[in-house]
Amino acid sequence: MERMRGIMQVLRLAEKLKFEMRHSWMSNGRQESVAEHTWRVGLMAVLIEPYIEEKLDMAKLLKMIMIHDLVEAEAKDVPAFDTLFDTERKEQKQLAEQTAMNNIKAMLKEEPGKELQELWLEFEAKKTFEAKVANALDKLEAQLQHNEASIDTWLEVEREMVYLLKPHTEFHPVLEDLRKMIVTEAEEKLKEHDSVQSAGFSE
Repeated sequence: MERMRGIMQVLRLAEKLKFEMRHSWMSNGRQESVAEHTWRVGLMAVLIEPYIEEKLDMAKLLKMIMIHDLVEAEAKDVPAFDTLFDTERKEQKQLAEQTAMNNIKAMLKEEPGKELQELWLEFEAKKTFEAKVANALDKLEAQLQHNEASIDTWLEVEREMVYLLKPHTEFHPVLEDLRKMIVTEAEEKLKEHDSVQSAGFSE
């Protein structure tokens, strides 16, 4: 019974991810929640699994994906561009997330809490094959969602971020293929928008 209380605590915390908004908008004009982002990262993992020839611990991969943003229920979502060129902001984010994960571990106690923390730390370190795949899919899903949103929601820095994905995917050809397709979509979207803008100015 005591174990179930810990699980219920984490589930109640996780519910916050359903209304913790990311700086991402959807094709219908609504802002995206962290939970929605996490769900599609998991789906991406399921869909690419048949094309990964290397040995892949799928259970571990899906667990990492499910829990890597769980800390944001407490630490809140911080857009990637906020920490891209700000070392202090990045350190603050890392500290807040580490504190949140320690709190989650304390809710579960014993081995389940320890396993979640270890998976989260493994994802953050991005050293193992599963962690690299999870990180790559996390970044690719974010760009895919930007592609699907109105370009009016894009910040200027997000035009540059289209071209910062390669370091996350270049370790594997399947992820590189997916990246190239997503980047091509982004470039086409930007090109179409810029041509419309140019035509408007020339009239």
